Amino acid sequence: MTHDRLIPLAIYVSVAMLAGCQPQDPAPTSTLIINAMIIDGTGSPGFEGAVRMDDDRIVEIGDLTQIPGETIFDASGLVLAPGFIDTHSHHDGDSDEYPHMPAVLSQGVTTIIRGSDGGPDLDEVSGYISQADINQGILDHPIAVNIAVFSGHGSLRAAVMGGDYRRHATATEIKAMQALLEEDMRAGAIGLGAGLEYEPGIYASTEEIIELAKVAARYGGGYSSHLRDEDDRFMDALEEIIRVGREAKLRVHVAHIKLADNTFWGTGDDVIELLESARAEGIEITADIYPYLRWQSNLAVLFPDRDYTNRDTAEFTFEHTSPAKDIVLTEYPPNPAYNGMSIAEIAHITETDVVSTLLDLAAAAGQYRKETGKGGSSIIAKGMDENDVVKLMQWRYTNICSDGSHESGHPRGWGSFPRVFRRFVRELGTLGLEEAVYKMTGLSADSMGIKNRGRLLAGAYADLVLFDPDRIADHATMAESTLVSVGVVKVWVNGQLAFDDGQPTGQLVGRVVTLADSTISTAASE
Repeated sequence: MTHDRLIPLAIYVSVAMLAGCQPQDPAPTSTLIINAMIIDGTGSPGFEGAVRMDDDRIVEIGDLTQIPGETIFDASGLVLAPGFIDTHSHHDGDSDEYPHMPAVLSQGVTTIIRGSDGGPDLDEVSGYISQADINQGILDHPIAVNIAVFSGHGSLRAAVMGGDYRRHATATEIKAMQALLEEDMRAGAIGLGAGLEYEPGIYASTEEIIELAKVAARYGGGYSSHLRDEDDRFMDALEEIIRVGREAKLRVHVAHIKLADNTFWGTGDDVIELLESARAEGIEITADIYPYLRWQSNLAVLFPDRDYTNRDTAEFTFEHTSPAKDIVLTEYPPNPAYNGMSIAEIAHITETDVVSTLLDLAAAAGQYRKETGKGGSSIIAKGMDENDVVKLMQWRYTNICSDGSHESGHPRGWGSFPRVFRRFVRELGTLGLEEAVYKMTGLSADSMGIKNRGRLLAGAYADLVLFDPDRIADHATMAESTLVSVGVVKVWVNGQLAFDDGQPTGQLVGRVVTLADSTISTAASE
């Protein structure tokens, strides 16, 4: 631009004044949502009102009027709630392919928790990824939702013990794990996560877990665990996590609580009595649950002693856990031709009895895992009773989770939260609407130790979901596990509209969430 085209500031101001122009206030940056049924995540009854947010925070809640020029949404007939918190998620595992997190946002989830199984992958002896590296990874490759992280016990164990992990750790090795965990806690981890039914965690002593949990406790963190056993030794496994809470003096969380042995179906009251007894003792124990009768894991968990020649163990599986027709291989690297087939179907085509088939499949998967260090199988099995799911879900300290991912083959990855509203709120009436929201928001935040998320309060982060309470429902099934849920209208993450009109908007504004409310920001990008 040449100088003869520049207008001196004094001349510009004089011309503006002569023209009757006055300096204009900047346009407001706030967003106002009006006429909503507000369910605030505390469990209190909903009320009609409006919410204003500005930048990444909620500013006001109540009977509000529009500021001229601000963005406004009319939420008539819809519920406005805090963004849901998935306390046990594996969706980050495929974030390279799905940075926009469609399976997460379409359910109304704005924060996911990773590491509850002890590491990034089930039964894989994976290399250690520090919290600092995770933080940097989110900065370098942002995603659409927030993430909080448990430092994985399995990863810590693998880092220190390498391939020699099929034994108890020495005192020196435990100290080395404690040092890594301390670095993770300082970098923002929310606690210690363990998968004691998986390798390498299955070989850890309770004392090892307690010594590590003490480190998390010093930083205000918690302990979340896939229990050591979810079948016939379930109550013993519950006693173990209670002991961890008692001796390490920290809050403890039972991952995806279930009664997976049909011998114990109907004993939910006994489970809750034990949990309540622990809380009466002063142990802050909580749990999460997903709303399905089928679980997903691997063949190895069917053999607690990892003895793939034990016919009694295989027979026990079919008698107590799930019949052969209801155990389906969703991923089987030793022979991908078996993917999608049940144990019964594989036995039929190989002309082998189901017990021998299970032993052969598990042995081959175990060998593959030893040779490659990668998971040898993934299975989905029908193993719960809905009455038990209802009973455990209704416990006052049980929140909702998915334990899902985008491509696991289980419908929970795309449908868990909407399914609760469809099945347990509307059809069965076993949860009230406000109670269900609380179990996805405020209770979840408290269980994880997360501050300023999970409730609609002035000053809290603007993670919000707007949904139709009469329409929200899951569509994903076992046959079509990636069908998108319906009824979620809009989702905001850190004040930015991340989901609208049935799909992610492209905003990658998720943050790493820490106990100290010091979040690691990412630049908004599309």
